[in-house]
Amino acid sequence: MSESNDQVRATVRDHYAQVAEAEKGGCAPGCCGVPAGSSLSLGYSAEDLASVPEGADLGLGCGNPQAIAKLRPGETVVDLGSGAGFDCFLAARQVGDAGKVIGVDMTPSMLEKARKNARSVNATNVEFRLGEIEHLPVANDTADVILSNCVINLSPDKVQVLKDAFRVLKPGGRLAVSDVVALGPIPEKIQKDALALAGCVAGAADVKTLEDMLRAVGFEQVSVVVKPESREFIQDWLPGSGAEEYVASANITAQKPKSRGCC
Repeated sequence: MSESNDQVRATVRDHYAQVAEAEKGGCAPGCCGVPAGSSLSLGYSAEDLASVPEGADLGLGCGNPQAIAKLRPGETVVDLGSGAGFDCFLAARQVGDAGKVIGVDMTPSMLEKARKNARSVNATNVEFRLGEIEHLPVANDTADVILSNCVINLSPDKVQVLKDAFRVLKPGGRLAVSDVVALGPIPEKIQKDALALAGCVAGAADVKTLEDMLRAVGFEQVSVVVKPESREFIQDWLPGSGAEEYVASANITAQKPKSRGCC
């Protein structure tokens, strides 16, 4: 990719700022996800959609990381690229008052929207922090679980994202991510398209590369399961581009090793 890392981040930030600031919010061509309020096709339930504050579900994502996270009461969860807070509010219901959810997003207007949503339902076990997912504003060994929904592919430095996720997880902590993976070489024309970058296509890594990165960082029990059925909504991200032929949604899980004794 010819753009510098800072240029890539600026492109992504500007794109999602426009989504956050749109009068009706939600997804549009060149935006990974589905139309706002249509997240049933991503694997969420009608109960999920009804349980979150109005305006939290912007239709951004490519799956449901909640379905693979196996969250438990009392756990601490960090959501990478939390947007308007959709996955955070769902996680907060599962971890309960004894748990905590921290959403991290680099787009100030998304953060403003998420905090407004939290105030609207008095979500006291949820907080939102401004920051880049490569350098999380979260202390070492904080999280039991890290969630992310179609965000890591947007980063120009995925290894650093995974390193920082590893740092933030407690020993034995879990990574539960829905993201897109490349099915093969992505045409150069798409790689250079700014909409394809912000739309979760141009920056996708292939399965083996992603598995290798996770293991190199230190994760174990690595699993990347491709979901062929995702082509049904991916074809709407960049209509006419054939994006559904080059990328697919995947469930990505891994675990940070448990502490080992010194002797």
